[in-house]
Amino acid sequence: MSELRRKMLTDLRILNYAERTQEIYVTRVAEMAKHLQQSPAVLSAEEVHEYLRYLKEERQVSRSAFVQVVAALRFVYRVTLKRADMVPHIPYPRATRRHPVVLSPDEVSRLLRAIPNVKHRTVAMVLYGAGLRISEALALELRDIDSARMVITVRHGKGDSDRQVALSVVLLEALRTYWLGYKPSCFLFPGREPAKPMGSSTIQRALKAARSRARIAKPAGPHVLRHSYATHLMETGTDLRVIQTLLGHRSLRTTQIYTHVAAERVRTTRSPLDHLGLELVGIE
Repeated sequence: MSELRRKMLTDLRILNYAERTQEIYVTRVAEMAKHLQQSPAVLSAEEVHEYLRYLKEERQVSRSAFVQVVAALRFVYRVTLKRADMVPHIPYPRATRRHPVVLSPDEVSRLLRAIPNVKHRTVAMVLYGAGLRISEALALELRDIDSARMVITVRHGKGDSDRQVALSVVLLEALRTYWLGYKPSCFLFPGREPAKPMGSSTIQRALKAARSRARIAKPAGPHVLRHSYATHLMETGTDLRVIQTLLGHRSLRTTQIYTHVAAERVRTTRSPLDHLGLELVGIE
């Protein structure tokens, strides 16, 4: 392990970054060093800028991957290398606002019924029934399911924050059925090694296959189920701030995107013209 890598990991741990974030940041910085064959400590702003151009124009990496690189580089220069002068040369890309893909309740039902494996289906029910991120669902432990209070405790969510979400009656029954068949001891959804949770790729493949079997044209990955949960809550009249808390959003602005996709609310909103009592017959 290089000295820079060691120092960066120490800084990330001291500042209480999540383990997954630590791994991503260190990997992204190492990728740049490998590509440029130089330590980030000796690179100029022009060299870093050229690397970002290479990622964007030649590699054509996804926006999410590009944001990871930017965040990692800004951290290593600002915190570890104490070169704050580099940060303005590593700007975040402008956000592209897109409406999330949302399944209808019927599509969600068809998708869940098309998953034959009980364990995979139960994970999918947690994603939709509690609105969790895939990483949060797979990190659940048995102690996090409180059937007495009907809540699920989500530990170390995004930003390393904890929160509680409602445990639905249907989901509780599904979890009990799953437990009787699999008898997990620590993690609710363990992988091949009981001491470790299942990998997210397993669930992604299961959902992709179920989407095909259910003949659903839209994407139907883990995050689509989370989007669908939030949108369906919005459509049934749940307060936006409640949804913000359930999803674990720091900013209400993040949650407000669901006000644009709640189709049921749009369809049932009456135009003010309807309240005027005009009769079309005879109006010229």
